[in-house]
Amino acid sequence: MKIIKIRHPYQMDQIPKEDVVLVLGFFDGVHKGHQKVIQTGKKIAEKEGLKLALMTFNQHPSIVFKKINPSQVKYLTTLAQKEEKMAALGVDYLYEIDFTSSFAHLAPQDFVDQYIVGLHAKYAVSGFDYTYGPREIADVAHLPQYAKKRFEVVTIPKEENEGEKISSTRIRHLLDNGKLEEVTKLLGSVYEVEGVVVHGDARGRLLGFPTANVKAKSTVHLPKEGVYVTEIKVGDTWYRAMGSIGHNDTFGEGRELTVELYILDFAQDIYGEHVTIRWNHFLRDQVKFSSAEALIDQLKADEQATADYFN
Repeated sequence: MKIIKIRHPYQMDQIPKEDVVLVLGFFDGVHKGHQKVIQTGKKIAEKEGLKLALMTFNQHPSIVFKKINPSQVKYLTTLAQKEEKMAALGVDYLYEIDFTSSFAHLAPQDFVDQYIVGLHAKYAVSGFDYTYGPREIADVAHLPQYAKKRFEVVTIPKEENEGEKISSTRIRHLLDNGKLEEVTKLLGSVYEVEGVVVHGDARGRLLGFPTANVKAKSTVHLPKEGVYVTEIKVGDTWYRAMGSIGHNDTFGEGRELTVELYILDFAQDIYGEHVTIRWNHFLRDQVKFSSAEALIDQLKADEQATADYFN
């Protein structure tokens, strides 16, 4: 897969000259609804003998349109994770557009001319709710009007699970409520968060439960605070682990939120390493314990519950 990063306005020599099937969307999470759109584009590309291109953005459009602080927007996938998933789905060209104010204020016709026709699309494939400007004049219903018969418009209907639309918003809500099994169903895979192992206060080691303190990007949407059954990828190997998201209130109020993992049957020093965490199952909410001893007793029970989950 070739990744093409574009800042508006682009130069024509940035664009491969061959005709493509172009898939449109932001695709945060690359959930089953997104996968259906991409897979439809892939089938058309294979049938027509064309390359599959996909256009996404480097940041959420709301940052520009609603003037939201970029640090306040939480994503289900980092750009790197999105790239990995797109490659696995068979995308040939991934266009990553800088969502700047100048790009955001393109008129619908200019967007179509420059970013669909200009990218040599013979088919434009999107979900039913894709927009490229104000919804009342720039939704998929208006796309054939702007296309002027230069490309075919393919619209994918709403993908549902248990009578509800599969959406990134729904997945975020499920994460906020610890519904990890439902998240897995909608994504088609276990939810993953990437980060770097950093030094913590080493309190877990004193309790007999040494943990890896993982620092994720501030823009990653973490599950709710609590204790989880997790897995952690170190190097190329996945290990079973007990994960915690919380403030360690047992040892004082106002502490920083941390992500910590106690890795079962593991004794390596992994400080500074880039790791990936899978969030499999919610065990319990965070509790402020009356003593370190009470916390240790609960951690032992959590460890057993984690082992039982995998067994």
